[in-house]
Amino acid sequence: MDKLKTNKTLRHMEYCDMTEKFDELYAQSMDNHVFTDLMCLVSETNNIKLAFRNIKKNRGSHTAGADKKTIKHIENMEEKEFISRIKMKLSSYTPKAVRRVEIPKPNGKTRPLGIPSIWDRLIQQCILQVLEPICEAKFHNNSYGFRPNRSTHHAIAKCYRLMNISKLQFVVDIDIKGFFDNVNHSKLIKQMWTLGIRDKWLLGVIRAMLRAPIVLPDRTVIHPKKGTPQGGVLSPLLSNIVLNELDWWIVSQWEDMPGKSKSAKVLDRTAEGKGIDKGNKYKELRKSKLKEIYIVRYADDCAPRKCA
Repeated sequence: MDKLKTNKTLRHMEYCDMTEKFDELYAQSMDNHVFTDLMCLVSETNNIKLAFRNIKKNRGSHTAGADKKTIKHIENMEEKEFISRIKMKLSSYTPKAVRRVEIPKPNGKTRPLGIPSIWDRLIQQCILQVLEPICEAKFHNNSYGFRPNRSTHHAIAKCYRLMNISKLQFVVDIDIKGFFDNVNHSKLIKQMWTLGIRDKWLLGVIRAMLRAPIVLPDRTVIHPKKGTPQGGVLSPLLSNIVLNELDWWIVSQWEDMPGKSKSAKVLDRTAEGKGIDKGNKYKELRKSKLKEIYIVRYADDCAPRKCA
């Protein structure tokens, strides 16, 4: 289960004076702003300080990467030196190797987990903090995995709501096999470009992260041409970017399908506290040959629901 964004995380944002900047990024993204100079914000001193605080409070910061270093090797460093080191790494970024471990699954199989070096995790966190508000403005409301203030409980509640209120009867459970290991790098970069993330320097850094060498448990080194390692700080956000098009396509097949008659008009009743009323439109669509369908997605696990 994902944890909700805690009060400590919010306090960190306020302490580092980044809340207003992230809110501004979200508002600009809602207005379809094109971002061509994000690295200035990524490498900003307060953003780096915030990244350190967020990484340090994570238990995974005590897990060593391929270089055998953890947060303990950094936390006693002088703040100026630490910030200078991060900025220097960002200026000509070359990621270190990612350590792969196999995590047991309940079904007896294993899940490959990639553990970047602690310095690369900090850099990924710097990037995540800037990209997340931009992407959040573009993600569909039916996506619940790896998003701030959302959890598995919210996804389950949405499923119950669709079953009870919309009287849906069938569930199609979809789990994309080997999703993280098969992400197409070029496709991902194009999708980020479509979202308005067009800072070529930043996209180059992300591409370098995706191509970081992987050290297998037997010490063999491979150079990936696809995939994004599970365990990377940035990987969950990148996975949501990849699957965002799927969300909106399924939504276009029913929820956003326009009605043909004037009586099927969508009504905005937010002023009355009732939200968007699509009842008349759905009533017309149900008379057609279309199948009523909704998607509830949690990372690469999807549950499209439909009527008989």
